[in-house]
Amino acid sequence: MSTDTTASVSTHILDTSAGRPAEGVAVRLAARSGRDADWRALGGSATDADGRCKDLPALPEGTTHVRLDFEVEAYFEPSARNPAEAQQDAPAHRDSGTGVFFPEVAITFAVVPGEHYHVPLLLNPFGYSVYRGS
Repeated sequence: MSTDTTASVSTHILDTSAGRPAEGVAVRLAARSGRDADWRALGGSATDADGRCKDLPALPEGTTHVRLDFEVEAYFEPSARNPAEAQQDAPAHRDSGTGVFFPEVAITFAVVPGEHYHVPLLLNPFGYSVYRGS
């Protein structure tokens, strides 16, 4: 919940190669108060079965920039419980030499107090897209 002096952030991940939410992806949250300020790690979470992080830490008062770091490499590693391994059009090895071209995704965005920012990540082994959701 945001107040007039803080912003709030939420996210979810959809695996567009498998057509389902990406479960078990670690997400870290950092914030800073001004473009020249140092980043302050706030903690993190992991996506649930719906691909959502429901327990990201609150942003401190005065936050102007937020960074979400998604650790996606482990999600795309073959395992018995990982639905991403069943992808139809993404061979395990392409030009990158690995199963995933982007091992992590870092998204940085500006915030203003009192606003909520939902930032979904659309993900596949060789690309991603983000947007400000609702």
